[in-house]
Amino acid sequence: MRPGTTLYFIRHGQTGWNKARRIQGQIDSDLNDTGREQAARNGRTLGDMGLTLSELDFVASPLKRTSETMQIVRENAGMPRTEYRTDDRLKEIHFGHWQGDYWPEIPNKYPADQESREADPYNWRPTDGESYADLSARCGVWFDELDRDTVCVSHGGVSRVLRGHASPEIDRAEVTELRVPQDKILVFRHNGNGISFEWV
Repeated sequence: MRPGTTLYFIRHGQTGWNKARRIQGQIDSDLNDTGREQAARNGRTLGDMGLTLSELDFVASPLKRTSETMQIVRENAGMPRTEYRTDDRLKEIHFGHWQGDYWPEIPNKYPADQESREADPYNWRPTDGESYADLSARCGVWFDELDRDTVCVSHGGVSRVLRGHASPEIDRAEVTELRVPQDKILVFRHNGNGISFEWV
Protein backbone atom coordinates (compact mmCIF):
# COMPACT_ATOMS: atom_id res chain seq x y z
CA MET A 1 0.00 0.00 0.00
CA ARG A 2 1.64 3.21 -1.20
CA PRO A 3 2.18 5.99 1.38
CA GLY A 4 -0.66 8.49 1.21
CA THR A 5 -3.14 5.84 0.05
CA THR A 6 -6.46 5.12 1.78
CA LEU A 7 -8.45 1.89 1.59
CA TYR A 8 -12.18 1.87 2.46
CA PHE A 9 -12.88 -1.78 3.25
CA ILE A 10 -16.47 -3.04 3.49
CA ARG A 11 -17.47 -6.54 4.50
CA HIS A 12 -20.48 -7.91 2.63
CA GLY A 13 -23.87 -7.64 4.34
CA GLN A 14 -25.40 -10.45 6.34
CA THR A 15 -26.57 -13.58 4.54
CA GLY A 16 -28.91 -16.31 5.67
CA TRP A 17 -25.84 -18.48 6.14
CA ASN A 18 -24.24 -15.90 8.43
CA LYS A 19 -27.39 -15.75 10.54
CA ALA A 20 -27.58 -19.55 10.77
CA ARG A 21 -23.84 -19.78 11.57
CA ARG A 22 -23.30 -21.92 8.47
CA ILE A 23 -19.80 -21.96 6.98
CA GLN A 24 -19.82 -20.24 3.59
CA GLY A 25 -16.19 -19.93 2.60
CA GLN A 26 -16.25 -19.65 -1.19
CA ILE A 27 -19.80 -21.00 -1.61
CA ASP A 28 -22.20 -18.42 -3.03
CA SER A 29 -25.14 -17.19 -0.96
CA ASP A 30 -27.57 -14.26 -1.07
CA LEU A 31 -27.84 -11.26 1.22
CA ASN A 32 -30.88 -11.24 3.48
CA ASP A 33 -32.91 -8.11 4.26
CA THR A 34 -30.61 -7.21 7.16
CA GLY A 35 -27.59 -7.56 4.88
CA ARG A 36 -29.13 -5.30 2.26
CA GLU A 37 -29.81 -2.61 4.86
CA GLN A 38 -26.23 -2.95 6.19
CA ALA A 39 -24.90 -2.47 2.66
CA ALA A 40 -27.19 0.53 2.15
CA ARG A 41 -25.97 2.04 5.44
CA ASN A 42 -22.36 1.67 4.36
CA GLY A 43 -23.14 3.24 1.00
CA ARG A 44 -24.77 6.22 2.67
CA THR A 45 -21.82 6.58 5.02
CA LEU A 46 -19.40 6.47 2.10
CA GLY A 47 -21.44 9.10 0.27
CA ASP A 48 -21.39 11.37 3.33
CA MET A 49 -17.61 11.29 3.80
CA GLY A 50 -16.92 14.18 1.42
CA LEU A 51 -14.92 12.05 -1.00
CA THR A 52 -14.67 12.55 -4.74
CA LEU A 53 -16.00 9.07 -5.40
CA SER A 54 -15.38 9.19 -9.14
CA GLU A 55 -11.65 9.33 -8.44
CA LEU A 56 -11.64 6.14 -6.34
CA ASP A 57 -11.09 2.60 -7.56
CA PHE A 58 -13.95 0.23 -6.71
CA VAL A 59 -13.14 -3.49 -6.48
CA ALA A 60 -14.98 -6.48 -5.03
CA SER A 61 -14.60 -10.18 -4.50
CA PRO A 62 -16.42 -11.92 -7.37
CA LEU A 63 -18.67 -13.94 -5.03
CA LYS A 64 -22.39 -13.22 -5.19
CA ARG A 65 -22.79 -11.70 -1.71
CA THR A 66 -19.94 -9.23 -2.25
CA SER A 67 -21.08 -8.24 -5.72
CA GLU A 68 -24.60 -7.57 -4.43
CA THR A 69 -23.20 -5.56 -1.52
CA MET A 70 -21.02 -3.47 -3.84
CA GLN A 71 -23.97 -2.64 -6.07
CA ILE A 72 -26.09 -1.54 -3.09
CA VAL A 73 -23.17 0.47 -1.65
CA ARG A 74 -22.61 2.30 -4.93
CA GLU A 75 -26.31 3.01 -5.43
CA ASN A 76 -26.67 4.47 -1.93
CA ALA A 77 -23.51 6.54 -2.39
CA GLY A 78 -25.09 8.08 -5.51
CA MET A 79 -23.15 6.12 -8.13
CA PRO A 80 -24.06 3.67 -10.92
CA ARG A 81 -24.51 0.18 -9.47
CA THR A 82 -22.33 -1.82 -11.82
CA GLU A 83 -19.26 0.29 -12.61
CA TYR A 84 -16.69 -1.63 -10.55
CA ARG A 85 -14.27 -4.47 -11.09
CA THR A 86 -13.65 -7.79 -9.33
CA ASP A 87 -10.47 -9.53 -8.21
CA ASP A 88 -10.27 -13.26 -7.42
CA ARG A 89 -7.64 -12.59 -4.75
CA LEU A 90 -10.36 -10.98 -2.62
CA LYS A 91 -12.43 -14.18 -2.27
CA GLU A 92 -13.14 -15.46 1.22
CA ILE A 93 -10.90 -18.08 2.81
CA HIS A 94 -11.70 -21.54 1.44
CA PHE A 95 -12.85 -23.72 4.32
CA GLY A 96 -12.40 -26.92 2.35
CA HIS A 97 -14.37 -29.89 3.65
CA TRP A 98 -16.00 -27.71 6.32
CA GLN A 99 -17.87 -25.57 3.79
CA GLY A 100 -21.63 -26.02 4.12
CA ASP A 101 -21.44 -27.27 7.71
CA TYR A 102 -22.65 -25.36 10.76
CA TRP A 103 -20.13 -23.90 13.21
CA PRO A 104 -21.82 -25.38 16.34
CA GLU A 105 -21.60 -28.88 14.83
CA ILE A 106 -17.86 -28.77 14.05
CA PRO A 107 -16.49 -29.96 17.45
CA ASN A 108 -18.59 -33.14 17.34
CA LYS A 109 -18.35 -33.77 13.60
CA TYR A 110 -14.60 -33.09 13.23
CA PRO A 111 -13.06 -33.38 16.72
CA ALA A 112 -9.50 -33.97 15.46
CA ASP A 113 -9.76 -31.00 13.10
CA GLN A 114 -11.12 -28.81 15.86
CA GLU A 115 -8.27 -29.76 18.18
CA SER A 116 -5.67 -29.00 15.48
CA ARG A 117 -7.31 -25.68 14.66
CA GLU A 118 -7.41 -24.62 18.29
CA ALA A 119 -3.72 -25.47 18.65
CA ASP A 120 -2.68 -23.28 15.70
CA PRO A 121 -5.65 -21.34 14.25
CA TYR A 122 -3.55 -19.22 11.90
CA ASN A 123 -1.74 -22.07 10.16
CA TRP A 124 -4.32 -24.88 10.35
CA ARG A 125 -5.58 -25.84 6.91
CA PRO A 126 -8.77 -27.87 6.26
CA THR A 127 -8.71 -30.64 3.67
CA ASP A 128 -8.90 -29.05 0.19
CA GLY A 129 -8.98 -25.59 1.77
CA GLU A 130 -6.81 -22.71 2.95
CA SER A 131 -5.24 -21.59 6.20
CA TYR A 132 -5.32 -18.00 7.39
CA ALA A 133 -1.63 -17.91 6.49
CA ASP A 134 -2.55 -18.91 2.92
CA LEU A 135 -5.25 -16.24 2.82
CA SER A 136 -2.85 -13.60 4.12
CA ALA A 137 -0.33 -14.44 1.41
CA ARG A 138 -3.02 -14.22 -1.29
CA CYS A 139 -4.57 -10.96 -0.08
CA GLY A 140 -1.30 -9.40 1.04
CA VAL A 141 -0.05 -9.29 -2.53
CA TRP A 142 -3.19 -7.37 -3.53
CA PHE A 143 -2.87 -5.01 -0.53
CA ASP A 144 0.79 -4.25 -1.25
CA GLU A 145 -0.07 -3.31 -4.84
CA LEU A 146 -2.57 -0.58 -3.86
CA ASP A 147 -1.43 2.72 -5.35
CA ARG A 148 -4.66 4.76 -5.32
CA ASP A 149 -7.54 5.35 -2.94
CA THR A 150 -9.82 2.33 -3.16
CA VAL A 151 -13.21 1.07 -2.01
CA CYS A 152 -13.14 -2.70 -1.55
CA VAL A 153 -16.03 -5.04 -0.75
CA SER A 154 -14.83 -8.40 0.48
CA HIS A 155 -15.16 -10.85 3.38
CA GLY A 156 -14.59 -11.25 7.10
CA GLY A 157 -11.51 -13.41 6.74
CA VAL A 158 -9.98 -10.96 4.29
CA SER A 159 -10.66 -8.09 6.72
CA ARG A 160 -8.80 -9.97 9.43
CA VAL A 161 -5.70 -10.87 7.43
CA LEU A 162 -5.38 -7.36 5.96
CA ARG A 163 -5.23 -5.94 9.48
CA GLY A 164 -2.65 -8.57 10.40
CA HIS A 165 -0.67 -7.77 7.26
CA ALA A 166 -0.80 -4.03 7.98
CA SER A 167 0.14 -4.50 11.66
CA PRO A 168 2.64 -7.36 12.07
CA GLU A 169 2.67 -6.76 15.83
CA ILE A 170 -0.81 -8.33 16.11
CA ASP A 171 -0.39 -11.91 17.33
CA ARG A 172 -1.14 -14.33 14.49
CA ALA A 173 -3.62 -16.34 16.56
CA GLU A 174 -5.46 -13.12 17.43
CA VAL A 175 -5.81 -12.27 13.73
CA THR A 176 -8.30 -15.13 13.33
CA GLU A 177 -10.55 -13.66 16.05
CA LEU A 178 -10.59 -9.97 15.05
CA ARG A 179 -14.11 -8.58 14.91
CA VAL A 180 -15.70 -8.25 11.48
CA PRO A 181 -18.90 -6.15 11.66
CA GLN A 182 -21.03 -5.93 8.55
CA ASP A 183 -22.44 -2.47 9.24
CA LYS A 184 -19.18 -0.50 9.39
CA ILE A 185 -16.49 0.67 6.98
CA LEU A 186 -12.90 -0.17 7.96
CA VAL A 187 -10.61 2.63 6.82
CA PHE A 188 -6.90 1.89 6.32
CA ARG A 189 -4.61 4.93 5.95
CA HIS A 190 -0.91 4.87 5.09
CA ASN A 191 0.60 8.08 6.48
CA GLY A 192 4.16 7.32 5.39
CA ASN A 193 5.23 6.02 8.78
CA GLY A 194 2.86 3.10 8.94
CA ILE A 195 -0.72 2.02 8.38
CA SER A 196 -3.56 2.86 10.76
CA PHE A 197 -7.15 1.66 10.63
CA GLU A 198 -10.44 2.79 12.13
CA TRP A 199 -14.14 1.96 11.86
CA VAL A 200 -16.67 4.48 10.55
